[in-house]
Amino acid sequence: MSSLDPTLDALKRGEIVVLTGDRLRGGDIDFCTPASMVTPDKINFMATHGRGLICLTLTSEAAMRLGISLMNPTSERQTERPFGNSIEAAEGVTTGISAADRAHTILVAVAEGARADHLVSPGHVFPLIARSGGVEERMSAVEGSIDLCRRAGVGEAAVICSIMRDDGEMARIDDIADLIDGHGLAVCDISLLSSMAG
Repeated sequence: MSSLDPTLDALKRGEIVVLTGDRLRGGDIDFCTPASMVTPDKINFMATHGRGLICLTLTSEAAMRLGISLMNPTSERQTERPFGNSIEAAEGVTTGISAADRAHTILVAVAEGARADHLVSPGHVFPLIARSGGVEERMSAVEGSIDLCRRAGVGEAAVICSIMRDDGEMARIDDIADLIDGHGLAVCDISLLSSMAG
């Protein structure tokens, strides 16, 4: 059995997993779940236990199709997270910020045949646009989440959320050991994707 198998099996079931190994953000860790299988409960779990910004990771092709461009297209003005303009579903939401509204917006964005006119901006879902080379080009949770979902056969988009400790500092994997055990979360270091490429 591949060491990726527990994570891929969890993603196939639409579960939340924990990603480590982002080399661009000083050891920050993220929750991750397939965007195609997101639910209000999963958004609420991330908001409650992750506390970071809940983001939708997209391929550059999907972002282009949806009319989402990088907020800062020049690399010298980018952070280590390639944010696109925030989005909201054009229909079917109220204030947009509830777990149900955010889940709805994500499902609209990743639906087959989704178009730019299905979304409005600004909104309460924050897209992150991956580089086309995946983790081979950029070893981050953005590319890693898409690569994992692709391998699991659950689409090419994910929902991720940075994890903070109770004191507001960014969590490390040892900080959430009880949470991982209590919820049976699979943990994956995205560097495995690079080592198993090809």
